[in-house]
Amino acid sequence: MEDYKNKLGNLADKLKKEQPKTPIQEVLPVRVAAPIEPEVQFNNRIPKDLLKRLKTFGLEYDESLKDINIQALELYLSHKAKPEQTTKNAE
Repeated sequence: MEDYKNKLGNLADKLKKEQPKTPIQEVLPVRVAAPIEPEVQFNNRIPKDLLKRLKTFGLEYDESLKDINIQALELYLSHKAKPEQTTKNAE
């Protein structure tokens, strides 16, 4: 029992002598995101092989299917649609 008390006493002395090591946190300012355009659901059917290719592409280039679809539709409209039809306010 005496040995146990000595060990505990030594521990208390060590704790008094050493400063506790607390992690230092870095404070960063919060980034203000650009206003997000409201989103709507868009659903359609595509060939199974095309979906596999899209998923593979997304994994390879670390992009979501949503981002790939948006980019593809924007590119398509920029090439096919008349300039007055591609405005963001069109409904």
